[in-house]
Amino acid sequence: MISDTVVELSRLQFAATALYHFLFVPLTLGLSFLLAIMESVYVMTGNEVYKQMTKFWGKLFGINFALGVATGITMEFQFGTNWSYYSQYVGDIFGTPLAIEGLMAFFLESTFVGLFFFGWERLSKVQHLGVTWLVALGSNFSALWILVANGWMQYPVGAEFNPDTLRMELTSFAEVFFSPVAQVKFVHTVSAGYVTGSCFVLGISAWYLLKRRHVAFAQRSFAIAAAFGLASTLSVITLGDESGYELGHVQKVKLAAIEAMWETHPAPAPFTVVGFIDQENMTTNHAIEIPWLMGLIATRSLTEPVTGLKDLVAEHEIRIRSGMQAYAALQQVRANPADTQARAALLERQPDLGYGLLVKRYAPNVVDATDAQIARAARDAIPPVAPLFWAFRIMVACGVFMLVVFVVALVSASRRAIMRQRWVLKLAVVMMPMPWIASEMGWIVAELGRQPWTVAEVLPTWMSVSSLTVGDLVFSLVGFVLLYTALLVVEMYLMIKFARKGPTEPDDAPGHAAAPDAPVPGHSVVIGADAPAEPSKA
Repeated sequence: MISDTVVELSRLQFAATALYHFLFVPLTLGLSFLLAIMESVYVMTGNEVYKQMTKFWGKLFGINFALGVATGITMEFQFGTNWSYYSQYVGDIFGTPLAIEGLMAFFLESTFVGLFFFGWERLSKVQHLGVTWLVALGSNFSALWILVANGWMQYPVGAEFNPDTLRMELTSFAEVFFSPVAQVKFVHTVSAGYVTGSCFVLGISAWYLLKRRHVAFAQRSFAIAAAFGLASTLSVITLGDESGYELGHVQKVKLAAIEAMWETHPAPAPFTVVGFIDQENMTTNHAIEIPWLMGLIATRSLTEPVTGLKDLVAEHEIRIRSGMQAYAALQQVRANPADTQARAALLERQPDLGYGLLVKRYAPNVVDATDAQIARAARDAIPPVAPLFWAFRIMVACGVFMLVVFVVALVSASRRAIMRQRWVLKLAVVMMPMPWIASEMGWIVAELGRQPWTVAEVLPTWMSVSSLTVGDLVFSLVGFVLLYTALLVVEMYLMIKFARKGPTEPDDAPGHAAAPDAPVPGHSVVIGADAPAEPSKA
């Protein structure tokens, strides 16, 4: 029996490496598309400032891309070192999209990243633009296959359990790929990446404008980031609503935990804005609610209820008892593969087999589990509610703040009032950490909300780990944290260094400033409108 300490340390190690890695991923996704947009404008207009923009933001993209690759490679190795039973049990399904990601998307992205940096003088304008768009598409393809794999863990379709091999086997790749959970997760995640890239460009551009540096460059970067960021933020919000709707159908426990919905309310269910969670007693104290909102988000109706956690626990107990019978039938099949009656019984109750495995944590002989052990396992099928509840609300609050800032920034850019409205520029700088906070909170919601499963309703997390010692895990965890922290410090140092340096073309060198409180002629939120800029004044 694997100890709880080994399970928790394995989870902590993977969570730490994943959260570190995801500090780099969203910026790669967002900046890659912004580079493609900027270079497209350069090719269409011939205005050199857009080439300057592409090169400068591309330099920061390259720093982030390199460190993102370095932090991402080790994660895949952890499936074999720390989660060996998981890899053996579902490797046929989970490994397929990861293999495609490595063979197609990652090599496509990596190859064209090199051409992007070294092909400026060797390729024509149109050829180099094609390379830049392929870098952007490669980044998104890479995210697609990883999120298809993760989406299957959240909602396992297109696979079935083979009692002869004791493994899950792929039956329909199309079902895995087109899973509604996987597709919504993909577009929601990449849209969040576009928001991150937009915040990054908007914030640094605003800083230049506050310092009256690189004004022509910064105004155009600001305008592009404001427009792209607003569209991306609206996409994230829309797709977040779609994600909530999908959760209401396929991940009812996660949805109820996010909302701390202990009781099944009469339809339509209210949305709890804030409250104090008491998971032990299954109650939320001092809750402030918005009537009807949760029912509309989760069911898009006024008549369909949202099931509460107490009723879900009762459903879990029923499914655990059914899973125990499936486990007993599996044991008979293993003892006598020709036993057709046992195979039929297993097939009938196979969807509940994973629930039967939940009690194996407390009763090694599953079929002998007591009522108390079954009740404990049913209660364990509820994830930690308080962290999910607050992580979701932090994510939403960041999203609303970013939406407001992007609207204000776009209006200011459209009115050519950026230089006069310094408070808008200060808001853009303050907003820079927001997308990373929102993304990290989003991953906590997605992954913690799936507990106690590695693969939802199929494989419990505690069964998935390798037979490692506590010392092995502590040593590797400390090593990863130190290494990843060092890489993060290097990233921050390089980003700040090159951002402070800025673009250094002679016609827009540091030290040249715009006239205070005066708009710069030639700037327009219409990206292609480029009249000659006003000469800078020292």
